[in-house]
Amino acid sequence: MDLETGAPLPSRLHVGGGSSDGRRVHGADRYNGGRWKDMAMAYRTLGVVFGGLVTSPLYVYPSMNLKSPTEQDYLGIYGIMFWTLTLIGVVKYVCIALNADDHGEGGTFALYSLLCRHTNIGILPSKKADSVTNAGHANPSVGTEMRSRLGIFIERSMTARRIVLFIAILGMCMLIGDGILTPAISVLSAMDGLRGPLPSIHKSAVEALSAAVLIALFLLQKYGTARVSFLFSPIMASWTFTTPIIGVYSILRYYPGIFKAISPKHIVHFFLRNGKTGWQLLGGTALCITGSEAMFADLGHFNKRSIQIAFLFSIYPSLVLTYAGQTAYLIRNPNDHNDGFYKFVPGPVYWPMFTIATLAAIVASQSLISATFSVIKQSVVLDYFPRVKVVHTSQHKEGEVYSPETNYTLMLLCVAVILGFGDGKELGNAFGVVVILVMLITTILLTLVMIIIWRIPIIISALYFVPFSILEGAYASAVCTKILEGGWLPFAVSIILAFIMFGWYYGRQRKLEYEMANKITLECLGELLESSEIQRVPGLCFFYSNIQDGLTPILGHYIQNTRSLHRVTIFTTLRYLLVAKVAPNERIIITRLGLDGVYGCMIQYGYADFLDHGGDDFVTQVTTSLRAHIENSSEGLSPAYVEEEISQLERAKEAGVVHVRGKTRFHVGKDNSLFDRILLGFYEFLHSNCRSALPAIGIPLQQRMEIGMLYKA
Repeated sequence: MDLETGAPLPSRLHVGGGSSDGRRVHGADRYNGGRWKDMAMAYRTLGVVFGGLVTSPLYVYPSMNLKSPTEQDYLGIYGIMFWTLTLIGVVKYVCIALNADDHGEGGTFALYSLLCRHTNIGILPSKKADSVTNAGHANPSVGTEMRSRLGIFIERSMTARRIVLFIAILGMCMLIGDGILTPAISVLSAMDGLRGPLPSIHKSAVEALSAAVLIALFLLQKYGTARVSFLFSPIMASWTFTTPIIGVYSILRYYPGIFKAISPKHIVHFFLRNGKTGWQLLGGTALCITGSEAMFADLGHFNKRSIQIAFLFSIYPSLVLTYAGQTAYLIRNPNDHNDGFYKFVPGPVYWPMFTIATLAAIVASQSLISATFSVIKQSVVLDYFPRVKVVHTSQHKEGEVYSPETNYTLMLLCVAVILGFGDGKELGNAFGVVVILVMLITTILLTLVMIIIWRIPIIISALYFVPFSILEGAYASAVCTKILEGGWLPFAVSIILAFIMFGWYYGRQRKLEYEMANKITLECLGELLESSEIQRVPGLCFFYSNIQDGLTPILGHYIQNTRSLHRVTIFTTLRYLLVAKVAPNERIIITRLGLDGVYGCMIQYGYADFLDHGGDDFVTQVTTSLRAHIENSSEGLSPAYVEEEISQLERAKEAGVVHVRGKTRFHVGKDNSLFDRILLGFYEFLHSNCRSALPAIGIPLQQRMEIGMLYKA
């Protein structure tokens, strides 16, 4: 790991021509070790990242509302699916999007934070400061480059900044909607295979069995991605390599010339022949690329090279051959499209394939569950979502996370969707809306990254944006016609999530504005401490504040009511930077505040950093940094004074440690507007039910003190 950037070091070692043979062998060993590590990780991605994508043949054809399809119709549909997989899967995600990671993290919110780090487009005051301060930290070359005119325009326009934030939030909400629908449609489609050979099984029994399978899957999540992928990867590999074999068999038996459908003329003839009906069928064909966003969102769980290897050499060929085999079968059996997968499976291998399909559908659910954990964690640490518990399940890969609240909420929603919808077509309609809108949002944010950060000329960037926005826009227009037929569900989920995020953001913004307007200056603190009524009591106090310039109003409230301040007081700010990881030597920043025994401390973390150090370890780290700062900044001070300052710190630590934080609430009166009464009331509800910020750094309960204060809204 590169300690300066937090980015993985290249696995390949380049050795100069002057090296000895021994060094060349050593370099080859390093290269081979990195290559095999990537191959092993690519195998693991099958169990986590690609489940939703590679199991899409289970439900694509059954989700289409086909009426008396002909051979030419099927050739056109396969052509659309082939080019969708090629353009969106290979070109957009594998070749372009995976390069837009934020220090190894992916997803729409990672793209947004990447933009914030290079331009001042953040909305919350703390985030805006961080984005400017850390642009150079994240990419030292940025400061020397001429800034993008588009970036400057977005910085100066609050409307543009809010639009970018809204797009990022919508993308995150839609991805969570994907995490609800992928498990439901995958498992339900696989389990529906029971009704083919066993028609006596009622549909409600299949739904109940699917719900039970999903509950078991969600209960496994607490064991972590690594253990889950170790268990699931063999299952997914079996699916990935058996379905194309059946596909090849089907091609040779039913329609050997299926690959002529790759010619664009079949797509053109399909739309000319079917008109509006052909356009509406795009909503079904869009499902062939479902789960591709998980390639990007799950980037923090693996790495770019492993995902690229797995997709290009296993997932993509598997899907191309499987869909070709399905289509070849349907050309000869045109009315079997309502069960387009199980019908094309040969009888002798039906039950083995049913078993593999069911297990693969369970794995498919994992990719979006893992992606949901990642985006929830990113939004929580960036302060755009109420605090929920986030557990790091790996000591080696900090992107592997698990959130209990998120997990059980997803479980309840997935079960509700299965029992409430049941019908595959309605679920497919809802799923199509999510799939396309998430991809369209990624296209928009990725274009901004190209222009603002990568500094690609607008004309060249347009070569990416225009074709993909047209392609995905056509898909989006088709799926939006299905809103009343199940497509309303992801919109409802997204509106609820967006309201939660906006309510939280609005409350946090108003609270920060109040604190900045009523902050305590160092001059005011000095006057308070000079008063004979204020006592300096023994002990070490960590006083937490969100304000980086000045001191929180709660400090004045605390001193006026307790008439005291600890002998050594460290005003501590937890500062979440818009970077994935912060270098260890930049994590703790100590400053003297010019008053006896009063210091400032800033704890800097990125959204992929691990916070829970444990209370004693945290205190030791800060006091060690403080002691080093006292020793290194003693120029002009007598050795006796410095020694006494260090002794005072040690005596205070021995006397006892206390962590003080404010527990503030808004006082919303009748003079406030209805808008404020609703949103601030909702924020207070969220704030009172979310987790405290202090447990995130492992502070023991007996050392915590909370000071209540009302803020006037």
